Amino acid sequence: MLVVSACGSKGSQETPGGTSAPETGAPKEGGNLIMAVQDDPKAMNPLYAGDRVTLTINQTLYAPFIKINDGKTTYALAESLTRSEDNLKYTMKLRSGLTWHDGEKLTADDVVFTFNSILDEKQHSFFRSYFVFDNKPMKVNKVDDLTVEFILPEVTAAFEGALVQVSPIPKHIFEGEADIEKSSKNEAPVGSGSFKFKEYRPGEYVMLDRFDNYYDGKPKLDSVTYRIAKDPNASNLALQNGEIQMKMVDAQDYKKLNDTGKYEMLVYPEGRLVYMVFNLNNEVVQKKEVRQAIAYAINKKEMIETAYSSLEFAEPAASILTPDTLYHTTDVETYDYNVEKAKELLKSAGVSNLKLKLAYANTNKPQTSQALYLQQKLKDVGIEIELMPMDVTALGNKSLDMNNKDYDLTFGGYIMGSEPDAYRSLFMSDEGYNYAHYKNKEFDDLWVKGAVEMDTTKRAEIYKQIQQTVANEMTYYPIAYGKAIVAVNKQFGGLQEANPKPVVMLEDLSKVYMK
Repeated sequence: MLVVSACGSKGSQETPGGTSAPETGAPKEGGNLIMAVQDDPKAMNPLYAGDRVTLTINQTLYAPFIKINDGKTTYALAESLTRSEDNLKYTMKLRSGLTWHDGEKLTADDVVFTFNSILDEKQHSFFRSYFVFDNKPMKVNKVDDLTVEFILPEVTAAFEGALVQVSPIPKHIFEGEADIEKSSKNEAPVGSGSFKFKEYRPGEYVMLDRFDNYYDGKPKLDSVTYRIAKDPNASNLALQNGEIQMKMVDAQDYKKLNDTGKYEMLVYPEGRLVYMVFNLNNEVVQKKEVRQAIAYAINKKEMIETAYSSLEFAEPAASILTPDTLYHTTDVETYDYNVEKAKELLKSAGVSNLKLKLAYANTNKPQTSQALYLQQKLKDVGIEIELMPMDVTALGNKSLDMNNKDYDLTFGGYIMGSEPDAYRSLFMSDEGYNYAHYKNKEFDDLWVKGAVEMDTTKRAEIYKQIQQTVANEMTYYPIAYGKAIVAVNKQFGGLQEANPKPVVMLEDLSKVYMK
């Protein structure tokens, strides 16, 4: 599960044409940037995008209302956002002159339609929980063509952090659709981002053309193409051959690519947690002592070095909240490597000759390394691991099956941004992304209280309890806080202006140019 972070960091396919870059590296008009993504997009609709690939493409197709980078709010489609004195009403004013990619005006009607669609339970957007408080949904009212009011049922500290995740969808396209997520309208999406949809060939590419009426000015490139490249070795070769000019790369490939001198290697904290999760649908891991024993049997630093080459690209994690998230704490049980402790816990649980199934993505190099490491390491405490390498799409679909019992353990990763309330969709009992299938009403109540508590000291204590609960229950085993590594051909500039960003590689491709 990935949500575009609220905290940034500092047809046919064509290769970019034109002459070689001048010595000055000055921008020139036109060109096509081809970047690799690991899979086909799911629904090219911002109300349903939860995976890295779809979010990356949607970031370019759809513009947000506001952005938050390093704690500072900047405005995108919105011109202003004003909070009332009682903290129960937010008034948002849109920029004038906004249009959708098809030329239709983008107005308050689209904003109201977007949020009413989110709040409509029949449309099953996972964003709904962000705007419902103690089972009471917020209300959205049109004031005039450029102004919208959000009326909250109770005070919440999480509203702006939730708003930053949402991009509007066009009312004139989706009005009357019974199931927006499955609508055929998503196959030729109409957004308001820096590039507009041109063509999608499943298994091959998604091509977008420049949108001249983009709110932040006409993009410099003519087009961008997302090449679907499921095999990381093949996509690395395509990068080196110039068929692809940009891709996220594994730490294990960093040195080889960097040594060529052909790429800008963007390395930055991604606000990402890499984790292992226990599937509590299966009786074999329902005993807390078993889960804790497995945690003690792992040498975390050793595991990270095996998967990421060194600690330079990933640091050991203790909490389910990442260091960039508000109220992150290290005051939790860390399960330092202790084989004897692991054996004692297994014995006290009355468990022996344990056999577990571990599922992981077969094209993900770090996950493959982690799986092989875990298989060998758990032999020391008498646990046998059966490896289940799976296709990324198949694994994703299986993870979303609330009744899934096909495996006991799996690896994953998420980027949720600076607002801790965003994490509730991963941990509350009945949420679709609760991959552990852990159910605890008292734990759910903590998430509800954390969302609405305005006192920062009290709020910090609530999220500390949440982090400690997960650590003590050991439903998730935090492995590492990873860094993003993006290789970009040096014939392209404007990368810092485009803002390297978690999940989506670059926040605004309108700033990228050919030298």
